[in-house]
Amino acid sequence: MHAWKSPEVPHIVGSAPILEVFDTSSRATRATAPADKANAPASLYVCGITPYDATHMGHAATYVAFDLLHRTWLDNGRTVTYTQNVTDVDDPLLERAEATGVDWRDLAEDQVQLFRSDMEALNVIPPHHYVGAVESIDWLVPVVEQLLEADLAYRVPAGEDGVEGDIYFDALGAQNDAWKLGSVSGYDRETMLGFFAERGGDPQRAGKRDALDPLLWRAARASEPSWDGGKLGAGRPGWHIECSVIARKTLPAPFTVQGGGSDLIFPHHEFSASHAAAVDGKALAQAYVHTGMVGLDGEKMSKSLGNLVLVSKLRQQGVEPVAVRAVLLSQHYRSEWFWSGELLEQAQQRIAAWRERIVGTGLAEATALITRIRARMADDLNAPAALEAIDQWAATEAEGSGEGSELLLNAFDALLGLKLQ
Repeated sequence: MHAWKSPEVPHIVGSAPILEVFDTSSRATRATAPADKANAPASLYVCGITPYDATHMGHAATYVAFDLLHRTWLDNGRTVTYTQNVTDVDDPLLERAEATGVDWRDLAEDQVQLFRSDMEALNVIPPHHYVGAVESIDWLVPVVEQLLEADLAYRVPAGEDGVEGDIYFDALGAQNDAWKLGSVSGYDRETMLGFFAERGGDPQRAGKRDALDPLLWRAARASEPSWDGGKLGAGRPGWHIECSVIARKTLPAPFTVQGGGSDLIFPHHEFSASHAAAVDGKALAQAYVHTGMVGLDGEKMSKSLGNLVLVSKLRQQGVEPVAVRAVLLSQHYRSEWFWSGELLEQAQQRIAAWRERIVGTGLAEATALITRIRARMADDLNAPAALEAIDQWAATEAEGSGEGSELLLNAFDALLGLKLQ
């Protein structure tokens, strides 16, 4: 599967501090590189969309946040390898396809293409590896077979539908030095059970060794797509094993940062980490970074409420993508916040002020502002503080006759992804 066209990222002269981020697994802020290896290669995995409602503002906030991380690493002089998956076969996608009378493959391709165009419009650097779940099946079948042979996976008896052959992961039995239940999330068992039931798990499934054991391989059902699973039998993969295998196939072990929305902390990232560690005894990632949820005008944004704000709809209404990006940068990536028309209007006013002010920028003031932006971005991607620094600069009189204008335009683009021209 291909991603989208990559923007040209300008190179800005000078040094940037090492990026520090809040790591969910340690509940602490940590550097993403040791001090003596500031420009060491970096690797990133961000969980991609299930393609049936792309691209809502929650999606956009997440992928722009990790684009900032990507850009900050590039500014550190690091070579970055970035992988993103697409969950192009999953229950929500199949349910939406059935409800709308559209073939699930056509729905997925249509939504993935829309997502690509939205990401390109938002000036997001694409992943180097953009992999669909369907593409990963040949990779993951041997992994599940290996887990079965090690008795870290097991088949359960037929459920209410009478289908035999579902395979589950033995979460408690798989614990080792690299992963223990709760290593990523830090949640207690009661919290885990609640989220597991809410987020695609089946704690009540009879025959499991433990209620929290996640699905690895769903045996074929007559009304669902399925693939040849070799010794596993026909079926399709579970959600968590897809990301685990794609990450191991395309990135180092462990890779630098696992990213995604905070709703993925458990069970998805917890069990993706468990699967990887069970296979090779290594941690999935060095750090886990999560974005906050986005609502609309004081309400949770959800498909069921019908209040999704879509990037494509805003673009159709003539809203500049750079203004949408500026709204996203005005909120810290870890915060819970609400999209509103007022925030968009404020972003549009900001951009107008920056464009007007940049014309007469002197070289010294441009260099000083870039230093402030770099410092704020290195501090857990504090984009709101970076924008405030730009606002403070924009409120002053120009100190030159434009000799620093191009440098600053390039810096806004390279460091923040804000293309003002």
